[in-house]
Amino acid sequence: METNWAAFTAAEPDLAKTVEERFAAHTHHVLATLRKDGSPRTSGLEVRFLNGELWLGMMPDSLKALDLRRDPRFALQANPGAGTGMGGGDVRIAGRAAEIADDDTETRGRYTEEVEPPEPFHLFRTELTEVVRTYIEDEKYLVVQVWKPGEPVRTLKRP
Repeated sequence: METNWAAFTAAEPDLAKTVEERFAAHTHHVLATLRKDGSPRTSGLEVRFLNGELWLGMMPDSLKALDLRRDPRFALQANPGAGTGMGGGDVRIAGRAAEIADDDTETRGRYTEEVEPPEPFHLFRTELTEVVRTYIEDEKYLVVQVWKPGEPVRTLKRP
């Protein structure tokens, strides 16, 4: 089961707010895609939360874009920043990316209006399969929050 960012935000507004804040704290994040041979590829990437969607924009014919065209599965990790503080915790999103075709001028136009990316570019809308936040509570507990479409957030806590 998959869902878009708006549906996740409606289902879990507090976690969604924390995730967006973690991504907003830094410009560049890490995207994992799958190469032709199935091995992982990690790449730097900027992301945008716009109009109820999580968008991935990429340079033309970048390897990560070609990977997503071949196999839409991805994992995205927010930049943890400098040091070990990681205010808000470690945040990861997994899902599938669907490319917005060049002839979908309405969707691409709305994105371009907000983001002003260099032309040409690949644009992918994401469908989420999992959102995970990991953080330290009271300096003694590791807390992991896991959300999947159609399920409430599961919280695991261990010393």
